[in-house]
Amino acid sequence: MSDPRTGADGGGGRPAPPDVAALTDGEWHRLHPATPLLKGGIALAAVLVILFNNAREYVVELFVPGGRRGDDGDPFGYVVDQGWLGLLLLAVVVVIALFVGGFWLSWRMHTFRVGDDVVEVRSGIVFRTNRRARLDRIQGINIQRPLLARVFGAAKLEVNQAGQDANVNLAYLRSASADDLRREILRRAGGAQQPHAPAPSAAGAPVDATADGTGGATHAAAVAGIATPAAPGHPDAQAPHRQGFGGLVEQRANEFLAPELDPDEAPPQSVVALSPGRLIGSTVLSGYTLFLLAAVVAIVISVVTTGEWFLLFVLLPAVLGSGGFYVNRITKSLRYTIAGTRDGVRIGYGLFSTSNETLPPGRIHSVKVSQPLLWRPFGWWDVKINRASRSSTKGAAGQENTTILPVGDEDDVRRVLELVLPELVGVAAVGVATEEARAGSSASADDPEAGASATGDAAPPALGFATLGDATSTIGEAAPPAVRDAVEATTEHTLSLVEGGLRSSGTDGGFTVSPRRAAVLRWFSWRRNGFRSAPGALLLRKGAIWRQLVIVPLPRVQSVGLVQGPLRRRLRLATVHLHTVQGPIVAEIGALDQDDALGFFTTAGREAVAAAHADRTHRWSEETP
Repeated sequence: MSDPRTGADGGGGRPAPPDVAALTDGEWHRLHPATPLLKGGIALAAVLVILFNNAREYVVELFVPGGRRGDDGDPFGYVVDQGWLGLLLLAVVVVIALFVGGFWLSWRMHTFRVGDDVVEVRSGIVFRTNRRARLDRIQGINIQRPLLARVFGAAKLEVNQAGQDANVNLAYLRSASADDLRREILRRAGGAQQPHAPAPSAAGAPVDATADGTGGATHAAAVAGIATPAAPGHPDAQAPHRQGFGGLVEQRANEFLAPELDPDEAPPQSVVALSPGRLIGSTVLSGYTLFLLAAVVAIVISVVTTGEWFLLFVLLPAVLGSGGFYVNRITKSLRYTIAGTRDGVRIGYGLFSTSNETLPPGRIHSVKVSQPLLWRPFGWWDVKINRASRSSTKGAAGQENTTILPVGDEDDVRRVLELVLPELVGVAAVGVATEEARAGSSASADDPEAGASATGDAAPPALGFATLGDATSTIGEAAPPAVRDAVEATTEHTLSLVEGGLRSSGTDGGFTVSPRRAAVLRWFSWRRNGFRSAPGALLLRKGAIWRQLVIVPLPRVQSVGLVQGPLRRRLRLATVHLHTVQGPIVAEIGALDQDDALGFFTTAGREAVAAAHADRTHRWSEETP
């Protein structure tokens, strides 16, 4: 089935470009030649600046006779007075040579390879390290483009794995090659079969700019940023770059102005438009602002009551630092984009230093939609997720990379949920419902027993990560009107459950809430404190002042716990924990009636086991036999 947005087939998309085919041939390759400069050259430049700063008076005197020399305690002046200037210059040259040699040797010893089932990196001069990432265990792939790296046309590719220090970093690659390499890694991780001819190279020998053979030449040109003929359909083939310095400048300018989301992989526009006004307003109305205002009030009161003005000097650094905090959060969310691709959800952000990450299907373990009190008059919400990996870069708005929507209204939340939870409210849910409806309709016309069997064995179609409207329109082309109406009604009902959980209270929306006696523990929120099940997920609604809705996909539930302490036992209350991976979301609901909690505990455990057995998201592109 074709993807309705990209026109690519569900089996893996367009063939890999020649340079990426050379990088993924299973042989060892080296990184971008500018890697030593990007990793250690800045520190070396800083040392040289410090040396020049200490010697600037003497350098000026060489051109301006009679200029002011250094102070008596100047270390550089002491060296000159002792006649050690030649030795100092020699030492500086030796240190620079050692730095450059060390950086070059480190680059030569830092190699990587991409096989059919693993990404492997080995590095180190004295102490060698070898790190592997299994493709079927990838939790996401992040591409970072720091400002200096963008000048050299380089990017850092980070393969995220479950664990605290399990990620595999490829720093740095050619910027265009990084995008194509991510696409190829995700294609293999998804189980798609699309063989390509490997580039010839010597077995076990890293390919670099001096290697012979077609594959080595292609790779050398790729990592060095030299324009090479691209395959038909590749973005680089649309407009060949002019040779020379002018063509290089034009290429770098196009990279700076290029959209963070690849138009060939994602829709031309993000599903959420984050306006600067809303971004600034949400940042100002954050909890940090409340803390800062409380600190200002406390210090002013202390100054008035005690007459000690030195406390104002304590406040001044905090105010100055707050300005940097606000600017950092705002600039990091500019150019925020989120869209669906055939390999997962793509999230991009950043103005000067950019970052974009692809989250494959099934890697989101829980979702929290929350609304701080100061955001309620504007109807703003944010969306966070729990994931099994930890990225080395911050997410949108300078927050943890678990924040996938820094601020948005209910329509924005709906669009994001359609992307991150496709099996609940997105196109996957539509596809499953359609196949079941078709199978049930055809079976009822022929044989009721056969219809039941067909429904149970039907596999969801590979619809990708389009919007709900795209999915229903695609389904409508082949489905009878009655089936399409039933699918739309089912999906809209599921969406209404999620959206109703944002604002509802009491038993509205089918939630089971805490009894009145739970007001001892939940003073304001006992009427909002509740749970309910939805197709493929469990919903936990909490908070009256700070509203929260936690959505846990059933296949991601690792275990279910029931807790009842002495006080809760006295009140006949209990707490249910839905255990997922560690993150900012704690999926628990407390102060429930003990009978309701026991029923929820039993049902959630049974449904989670059944959903885990049926889950196939870890190989999302694999063809179903």
